[in-house]
Amino acid sequence: MFLGEFEHIMDDKGRVAIPARYRESLGMRFVLTKGFDECLQAFPQPMWDALAAKIDRLPIGSPQVRHARRFIFAAAAEVEFDRQGRILVPQNLRDYAGLVQEVVVTGMNSYFELWSAQRWRSLQEELNGSGTSIAEQMADLGI
Repeated sequence: MFLGEFEHIMDDKGRVAIPARYRESLGMRFVLTKGFDECLQAFPQPMWDALAAKIDRLPIGSPQVRHARRFIFAAAAEVEFDRQGRILVPQNLRDYAGLVQEVVVTGMNSYFELWSAQRWRSLQEELNGSGTSIAEQMADLGI
């Protein structure tokens, strides 16, 4: 389970530490790809395999499906930990998410995200005043 919010510094080579409590759930390798909100999404291998299987069942004749596949799979990278619990974030993913130095790692229960600290703070400001709206959306989803 991935919960919480952690701030880390990315070094000049593009390496960033992943919280120890997350590493315990990941094993030595996991999949990192573009997220939908200019962040990165990190998936443990079993969750990635399940997601990939669901996407593979969608019809490739659909332009929307092809776009989704390109967005998710083309940028995806298997990453592994070094001895200090860091991963090397590929340059294309750093560029997409605007990761330069300050990185926020955020738990999303079954996966986690990596955000530029600036983008994360902006999103938090937006979300902080949205509790009622989020509650209504959850109710509409039957949650």
